[in-house]
Amino acid sequence: MDTHDAPQPSSRRTTVALVFGGRSEEHAISCATAASVLRAIDRDRYDVVPIGITRDGRWVQVADDPAPLEITEGRLPEVPESTSTVVLPLGTGSNMVTVTEPGQVPRALTEVDVVFPLLHGPFGEDGTIQGLLELANIRYVGCGVLASAAMMDKHVMKVLFANAGLPVGPYTVITDLQWRRDRAAAMDAVHALSFPVFVKPARAGSSVGISRVEDPAQLEAAIEEARRHDPKVVVEAGITGRELECGVLGGHGTDAPRVSEIGEIVVGGEHVFYDFEAKYLDEANVALSCPADVPDAVREEIQRIAGVAFEAAGCEGISRVDCFLTESGDVLINEINTMPGFTPFSMYPQVWAATGISYPELIDELISLALERRTGLR
Repeated sequence: MDTHDAPQPSSRRTTVALVFGGRSEEHAISCATAASVLRAIDRDRYDVVPIGITRDGRWVQVADDPAPLEITEGRLPEVPESTSTVVLPLGTGSNMVTVTEPGQVPRALTEVDVVFPLLHGPFGEDGTIQGLLELANIRYVGCGVLASAAMMDKHVMKVLFANAGLPVGPYTVITDLQWRRDRAAAMDAVHALSFPVFVKPARAGSSVGISRVEDPAQLEAAIEEARRHDPKVVVEAGITGRELECGVLGGHGTDAPRVSEIGEIVVGGEHVFYDFEAKYLDEANVALSCPADVPDAVREEIQRIAGVAFEAAGCEGISRVDCFLTESGDVLINEINTMPGFTPFSMYPQVWAATGISYPELIDELISLALERRTGLR
């Protein structure tokens, strides 16, 4: 029997490696998420090993102290540099994590039962770390390789949603080749949409690089800004209405995924949409309302769409599904986040709190789901 298929011994705590930071532009948000989990995780049940990934991609051991990882006024956190490097096993015989230092014999750090990858954006949320953990034969929280990669790409995501019969708003895609080969045709495709439009990097999160364009004269500059973050760009027609969100938890065994109460984001102040600053730096002008004040039929439709999208994408464990409620009363699916914001004040934990699952309980449930799911094909 593979060691990963054996039941966890009841005489010891489960060892959880929190992996955070990373090479994406959401590095600081990932650190803040890790700080929240470090404060809330049940230390009577879990031994916690914080592992940071520096901005240049090195894996390092980080002190088990949330304070340096929190966002404070005037400072965004980041994983500190280190001369040592954390190394995962690349085989099926052991789940021992080691530490190497220049001129030193590698030393064993600990055996890891499960990894909680608290990474947002490329090089973490996009199937890359999931593939690495599959190679290491270590269980992990959240979606697998394919679902993580597909849901990170807003173009592929919309194709899968449409194929599943889910309602998707009007959009167009500008690849790097299309932009370099025939910029005029790419611009024409955007002009066929109704303005305002939202110009987005196809594979980024936390609203990084997104522009709301009302004046067509500003379109080319917005596309170039999105291309600074990703050579592939998605342009969506603006939807007038409300932004509503639903959390999904993967079911145990053959159980259907569970869906949460519905939350709503209301943005005020100078923000014209839910941008990076509104999400993380200007809480005074952002209200997260949960449960959202919507008719029962709307709530049930969003929950239905969330469950269908989760399964159509092959998601596992955790996801947040974002929808629009139009002025005419139609529900459109916007996107899935396979590693949504995960501080206690983020929408995903809040919708589950409103459903009856507290933040520490949510952490425990996600780890439980990861431990019962094998690695490899499933």
